[in-house]
Amino acid sequence: MTKVRRRGGIRWLSVVGALLTSALLIMTLGALPAQASADSFTASVKIPVSVTVFVPCANGGAGEFVDLSGNLHDLFHVTIDNASGAHLKILANPQGVQGTGATTGAKYQGAGVTQTYRMDGSGGLPFTVTFVDNFRIIGQGADNNYLIHENMTVTVNASGTITALVDHFSATCQ
Repeated sequence: MTKVRRRGGIRWLSVVGALLTSALLIMTLGALPAQASADSFTASVKIPVSVTVFVPCANGGAGEFVDLSGNLHDLFHVTIDNASGAHLKILANPQGVQGTGATTGAKYQGAGVTQTYRMDGSGGLPFTVTFVDNFRIIGQGADNNYLIHENMTVTVNASGTITALVDHFSATCQ
């Protein structure tokens, strides 16, 4: 089992999507009255994705680039509480994400789940974001599977200062 520490393209796509959604939420929350009643909604969205990922364990350990495409299915659940704070939960998983190795022509499938939870105070501060990513690129044959795992939590206080930051990332070949 080889351990590799790399920042993958899918991870950043998920983080950027979550942050953009959070920014939109914060802008929307700024317009709500301080004593708004609690409300929630859920939305399901398919997002086309096309990304190239380096799989270091492929091609007999020499590695290869894999062009992946398909859809990410995102489920957004938003609750605005009685104090105009927001709770956002995003659950994302690849659907039909597949690709081909640029060197070997081997077929790959994307699998896994990414979860983001964000809790904002009224007006956006303070806030906490928790991000858990389990993304797998499953290749043909032995030793071609690439597993990406990350747990990240960020807490920002009412003054806008980061008070906690934990980021555990691993990428493993199997």
